[in-house]
Amino acid sequence: MMDESIESSGRHVRSSVESHVGWLEFNRPPVNAFDHQMVQEVIEALREFEAAVPVRVIVFASGLERYFSAGAELGSFVGIGEDGMAKWCDMLHQIVHAIRASKKPMLAAIHGTAVGGGLEMTLHCDIRFAAQDARLGQPEVSINFIPPVGATQALARLIGRTRALRYLYDGELLSAPEAATLGIVDELVPAQDLRATVQRYAESLCKKPPEALAGIRRSIIEGGGLSFDEGLRIERAEAIKLAGSENFDE
Repeated sequence: MMDESIESSGRHVRSSVESHVGWLEFNRPPVNAFDHQMVQEVIEALREFEAAVPVRVIVFASGLERYFSAGAELGSFVGIGEDGMAKWCDMLHQIVHAIRASKKPMLAAIHGTAVGGGLEMTLHCDIRFAAQDARLGQPEVSINFIPPVGATQALARLIGRTRALRYLYDGELLSAPEAATLGIVDELVPAQDLRATVQRYAESLCKKPPEALAGIRRSIIEGGGLSFDEGLRIERAEAIKLAGSENFDE
């Protein structure tokens, strides 16, 4: 069931809500190459979903048939210089911080070709579902660049230092099963079942107390970047806060 009151569409990002699941879909034909406007639309869509009480889970996806993301529009880099790149990175890092700081579970539904910045955004999500025939990669090294949407930090935490270095050094496209073996994606799904599978799992999360989900997410995502004892302090604070909630009391 679609909640039409929250459905909206920018030029390059489509937002819709189905049974409390917010779908943020990249939608810039032909290949979902990111320019400044598309990045800004992702930032705005995340803000809207975060503020929307009916939205309980957020999913990153693509509205195009063959492409999840082709990375940045290379024309955006012509003459960009260091000052321009600083501003570009700051915009991208707004997305990183918004995903990681969200109180709502973040999922990804990856299909087709998924490279560059769009794929990087999914690395900050909680669980990544991928079509079995998807292809994934971070080829930035081939243009004398690095992934600027937090991939270096996310990958080191997801798959370990050595695997992250090798993956980014090589810059090659991986099949979805290869990406799953590395830990870059978590669950492989037949392409035709991807959206339904992610929607079904998201709806299962929607039935659980949002405060507890938020507490788990903060404890792991924020706490995982700290020392063990500092992470324990976050876990303790979340447990104390939940003990005062109506849901816990009930």
